[in-house]
Amino acid sequence: MTTYLVTYHGAMGPPPSDEAREQMMSAFMQWAASVGDGMVDPGSPLGRSKVVTSEGDTDGNADGQIGGYTIIKADSLADAVSAVRAHPFLTRGGTLQVSEAVAP
Repeated sequence: MTTYLVTYHGAMGPPPSDEAREQMMSAFMQWAASVGDGMVDPGSPLGRSKVVTSEGDTDGNADGQIGGYTIIKADSLADAVSAVRAHPFLTRGGTLQVSEAVAP
């Protein structure tokens, strides 16, 4: 199986109420369980960031902000995409990028 990095994009802050946050987390956990043995790391929302270049570092985000990540395994890119089609982040207006991790 190949490893895939799923990155979360979009200005999707947490829902405003405790009940809505609990529903969001429940939907995420149901989706994560549906991936089964392919789930490598369910990931995490991301907090503060630094951008590092050859000239130093600054607070902030690199171009194309990523709001979180998940790592899964699948037999193909098509299978990985299929696994994330039911991700609840999509119902909140977010976008997911699925990228193959290339072995060195």
